[in-house]
Amino acid sequence: MSSSDFHQPDRLHGLDALRGGALLLGVVLHASLSYLPTQIWLFPDEQTSPAASIIFFVIHLFRMTAFFLIAGLFAHMMLARKGTWGFIRNRLGRIANPLFGMWWVVFPAVIGVIVWKAAMDNGGAIPTDGPPPPPLTLETFPLLHLWFLWVLLLFYAAWLILRAPFAALDRNGAFGRLVDRLTGALIGPWTPLLMAAPLAVALWLTPDWIAFFGIPTPDKGFVPNPAAVTAFGMAFGLGVLLDRRRDLLDRIERLWPMFTIVALGTGAGAFVLSGGADFSLEPVTDPSLKAFTAAVYAFAVFTSSFAVTALSLRFMSGYSAVRRYLADASYWIYIVHLPLVMAGQVLMLDAPLPWWGKMAAVVAGVMAVSLLSYELLVRHTFVGKALNGRRIPWRRSRNPLAVPAE
Repeated sequence: MSSSDFHQPDRLHGLDALRGGALLLGVVLHASLSYLPTQIWLFPDEQTSPAASIIFFVIHLFRMTAFFLIAGLFAHMMLARKGTWGFIRNRLGRIANPLFGMWWVVFPAVIGVIVWKAAMDNGGAIPTDGPPPPPLTLETFPLLHLWFLWVLLLFYAAWLILRAPFAALDRNGAFGRLVDRLTGALIGPWTPLLMAAPLAVALWLTPDWIAFFGIPTPDKGFVPNPAAVTAFGMAFGLGVLLDRRRDLLDRIERLWPMFTIVALGTGAGAFVLSGGADFSLEPVTDPSLKAFTAAVYAFAVFTSSFAVTALSLRFMSGYSAVRRYLADASYWIYIVHLPLVMAGQVLMLDAPLPWWGKMAAVVAGVMAVSLLSYELLVRHTFVGKALNGRRIPWRRSRNPLAVPAE
């Protein structure tokens, strides 16, 4: 988004809030991993609950698809404002630099927490008889939770390459008008179903697909898996088209009751088909069951993504200082949160609390540390300029300028 007044009427506050909320929900998502009844995490806690599985499933269902939808819309908005080379410079500065710069901070911190826990289990001494770490290759490179930045860079590059010949040849705008008409026909109650069909096929074709985890997270290697490219790529592309037809956001907003009801139904169906709270780590092997589960899950992904988008447009389109601040802080919080979450999980292992108390303590502690570091080290410094596009002065004027959204 442009550097404009907080109260500018055409500023998409609802989508900006959803973008920030999607990143902040990553803290809750990763915090819940220790408390799932099925142990999948490095630091499983003795206190577990089916509710933790529901929390994880619901957040994982829509979070990143909705994020990429908004990312596509904001990308088109930025390209129209800055031009191709300005867009490229901006994305290299605010996406590539944090990815390749902060990875060297986050990854050692993650390893440090793992080594700390291993030393605790070994009487205080770091064990020396463990297996050697796997070699870092293009296929195994651990992007961790920063994978979304790499995938964004790939989508930006693919989009610029694909649009270049059409932009050069479409001098009179006829092709653009055709695309806009097709976008108008695409948006309606049927949109999630149309978007779900390619994803269902991609999930069905995914080898060893574990249904509970839905879209496989492309957090290892520099070539994302086909299902992730399909889901997030379609969402990104639709976001680009929606910025060309901003009027269609009103249509999506009006459909919020239908999207919400269908999302609840399909989400519940996908949860049951995926194994429920006590899910199994065994891949779906029966072809018919796999096809049906993939279809329901894919439908649930896009109905839930459109539901949260419509709800955000309906109920969060007004200006809120708190939402604005958290949206600004969300990028930094997401980048630094994972080792903090892991450290909090380790500290809570022996705490005399129920699972929800431990999880709440982890989330609250991570948010407190992250927000404090954001305010003191990021928001008013050159780091804030690198992440959010401009540095906020310590003393704000009466008519402050908004930090550009991603």
